[in-house]
Amino acid sequence: MAADSNPTPDALPSRDGIGASHATHLTVVLTRPAGQSDALAKTLHDAGVVTVDFPLIDIAAADDEAPLRAALASLDRYALVVFVSPNAVDYAFASHDAIWPHALPVGVVGPGSVAALAKHGVEAPAYQVISPGASADDHDGARFDSEALYAALETLLGENAFEGKRVLIVRGDGGREWLADRLREAGAEVETVAAYRRLVPDPSIGAWSRIHTLLSDESRTPHAWLVTSSEGVRNLAELAHDHLTASEQAQLKRAMFVAPHPRIAETARALGFDSITVSGAGDERIARTLLSLAAPFEVQPVQSNPAQERMSDTNASTTPTPPTSSSAPRPATALPPNQPFTPYEMQQAKPKGNGLLWVVIALVLFAAIAGGIALNRRIIKLDQQLSHRQQANDSQTAELRVKTEQAVATVRQADAQIAQLEGKLADAQGAQQALQQQYADLARNRDDWTMAEVGQMLSAASEQLQLTGNTQLALFALQSADTRLAASDGAQVLAVRKAIAQDIDKLKSAPSTDLTGLAIKLDNAIDQIDQLPLSGEAPIEHATPRASTPKDVDRLAAATGEPKWKVWWHQLVAGIGEQLTSLVQVRRIDHADAMLVAPDQGYFVRENLKMRLLSARLALLARNQTTLKSDLHAADNALARYFDASSKQVQTVRDLVKQVDDGSGAVDVPNLDTSLQAVHQYRTRG
Repeated sequence: MAADSNPTPDALPSRDGIGASHATHLTVVLTRPAGQSDALAKTLHDAGVVTVDFPLIDIAAADDEAPLRAALASLDRYALVVFVSPNAVDYAFASHDAIWPHALPVGVVGPGSVAALAKHGVEAPAYQVISPGASADDHDGARFDSEALYAALETLLGENAFEGKRVLIVRGDGGREWLADRLREAGAEVETVAAYRRLVPDPSIGAWSRIHTLLSDESRTPHAWLVTSSEGVRNLAELAHDHLTASEQAQLKRAMFVAPHPRIAETARALGFDSITVSGAGDERIARTLLSLAAPFEVQPVQSNPAQERMSDTNASTTPTPPTSSSAPRPATALPPNQPFTPYEMQQAKPKGNGLLWVVIALVLFAAIAGGIALNRRIIKLDQQLSHRQQANDSQTAELRVKTEQAVATVRQADAQIAQLEGKLADAQGAQQALQQQYADLARNRDDWTMAEVGQMLSAASEQLQLTGNTQLALFALQSADTRLAASDGAQVLAVRKAIAQDIDKLKSAPSTDLTGLAIKLDNAIDQIDQLPLSGEAPIEHATPRASTPKDVDRLAAATGEPKWKVWWHQLVAGIGEQLTSLVQVRRIDHADAMLVAPDQGYFVRENLKMRLLSARLALLARNQTTLKSDLHAADNALARYFDASSKQVQTVRDLVKQVDDGSGAVDVPNLDTSLQAVHQYRTRG
């Protein structure tokens, strides 16, 4: 936050013996924004100093004024408002039409801002305006910057006055954050708004022409530059690089500069400017410093006393030229550049006498400077060590972060591997259990294996016996099981063999029914159904006419002794009778509907008969006597009703059906429960 300056009265007090009547040949280049150096220029002009207006900063309204207007519209929310410069005051009040609240304190950096507030009606005692040195009787020893303003705020308002309060800082775009940071550290809620913006100017051709004239090698006109902000110094260096020649830039670097604040002087020295004098804030101090620099260039009469030397704390002090008879002034000879500078307030007239005191002061100053340099080096060294340690810590932190990420990845990979190993372990345990079971199975004795085989054999035989009633197959299975068990002599095996023997006797004593033979007979009957004639399809034998030969007539006539004609006549009448008899045939049919069956319906009669016989076959194998008897009787009735009873094929089929009906008597099929129960008891006890 650069120090601002204040306008001064038209005439300065004649401090240090410098008045308006002393005409000089020094030219001062004023670099403030346009229109802000009028009062200072008038003061210097009255003192005989030539001024050149060469602004290094242009001031314009902020791009977006909405935040500023919003903040000024709600001033009751803030406990303090700070203006960093007169420009901030002017642009803020241009956007604020209401009356400023009397209870709202205002903080400003320097007397220029105080004057700007007074121009808008905000001044003490009606308002509380806080600025550095406001309580001092003499401003010569006051500093005008953010640090001094913060100290004044703490002094007047108290150290804890900002805790939990809102503070508004009105400034240009950018700027230092020092004051805002300190207020935040003190517990304040700080809001910053931009009231204006700073721009790099584009000087006119006429302005550049005057600068070229001042910096030309032929020009012997002494001149000094007034720079009031660090940004202005940087803009000057940029403009000089773009518009000045190398020799002009060298002349500019050797020119005298006046800065109101040490920070501006440090910026100028960093950019290569050699001769810098710190004047202090305020137009009065600036004018006094510039007039002190102009004193060596005054035109003096030949016999007059030389002008009293005035001190100027600059990086390159000037030495006045002894007065001569010539009326033309001679420029001062510059000392080596970048010498330590001292603010104007510390400049004192050289006392007369008392040299020992000056020696002591010089020694103290030398010791202080040496101590300061040593302390500065120590601080720089500590700063470097701290920086190295910080870098080392950052490097270690980065390494630890990388190692941590690697460790996390390793842990995740290990977790995945552990999960895989757990799965494999579970599989191995399952395989082990299976192997143990297999080993246990293999470890069983031969009797257990034999008994298991016998149990399977008897179970299959029992199921086959119940399904087919084939006692011979079941008997064979029991005999095979008894043969397998004959090699064992255990008590439990003997009990199983006894049960098997009982079932064998039971099967041998049970009546046997040849279900397979009966089923074959039904199959034969089914195969002949398609060739059986229906009742209406029986063939009729026709009489064959026979003609008597003469030999037959002669033989019969000789045998009977009758005349030949009579024998021939009898044969003729008999033949005619046979022919007439063959024309009509009489048969007895008990069921008249058999004659009504059409030829195409005969197919369905035969298929129905086949289905009856097939159903009877299934009932036979299933040992379902009720269904078997019903189907066989229905099939026999169909054969007798719809088929020709005189046909030998029909009679054969009916005989087969009758044989199946007679041979399928109800027989209780024995079971093998005794043997199966004995095997089960053996395996349970084992």
